[in-house]
Amino acid sequence: MTSPTNQEPLKKEPSERKEPKKQKNFLTSTFDELKLVVWPNKQQLFSESIAVIIMVSFSAAAIASVSRFYGWAASQIFR
Repeated sequence: MTSPTNQEPLKKEPSERKEPKKQKNFLTSTFDELKLVVWPNKQQLFSESIAVIIMVSFSAAAIASVSRFYGWAASQIFR
């Protein structure tokens, strides 16, 4: 069993503190991160783009149909 001590850990003087390493330039860091990205090939890009376009079209058609239905229902109620 150890006994507690009254001594506080030594604090470094501001002049003794190590300066943080200079960070890389923002663009250099960005390019380094972009090198780690797994980019899709042309076939994947094309097929996924088509899938997104189809899903957006279906969503737009669904929203438009619901909107038209409520517009029609409101016109029937509030003649």
